[in-house]
Amino acid sequence: MHLYRLTKAADPGFNCRGAAPPARTVRPTVQALLDRLEPTAAVLLNQLGDILAHTAAYERLAKPIGLLDGAPPNLARFVLTDDRARSTYPDWDHIADEQVAALKQGPFRADPHMAALADELTVTAGAAFTRRVDTVAGLPKSSGIYRLAHPEAGLLRLAYETLELSADDDQRLIVHLPADAATCAALDRLDRHHPQPLRLVVG
Repeated sequence: MHLYRLTKAADPGFNCRGAAPPARTVRPTVQALLDRLEPTAAVLLNQLGDILAHTAAYERLAKPIGLLDGAPPNLARFVLTDDRARSTYPDWDHIADEQVAALKQGPFRADPHMAALADELTVTAGAAFTRRVDTVAGLPKSSGIYRLAHPEAGLLRLAYETLELSADDDQRLIVHLPADAATCAALDRLDRHHPQPLRLVVG
């Protein structure tokens, strides 16, 4: 990775200065919204896919699969470089496509911080990343249903909705809801102490 960055730095067109770093501050009103979403699994991401905040319900989903292990935890990095992701997501290829599409949204390599992440993934994920950069459009789906193999709850079908925050934040809130009765029951078992059951979303 160090040698790759040295090579990039030797390129006269390469410049890491002049752009503000991705926002990591969670506004109080956004945090209050997250608090009120319990017991729903919801997560706040910045443009790099860094996990900035989440509900306790999301932690129950993400922690056992290793998604919160990074410092900071990063959804794109987990999906594309962590071996556990391929068994966690039965439809891994589709999930990987969506993560690359999310990264390509906006300026992508024109932003030095995004370019640095792309350089890292070029080395650590290899063709799994670079092939998608060349072929996947930068238009991730804002909603849909995906499958997740959870070590404690079993196979889950989760419906998600993506809420884009203001341009100043450049953050997105992703809310996950059960897409079938079996998933609804499994998530309720994960959180036996919460008094409010999850409501089923038919997908």
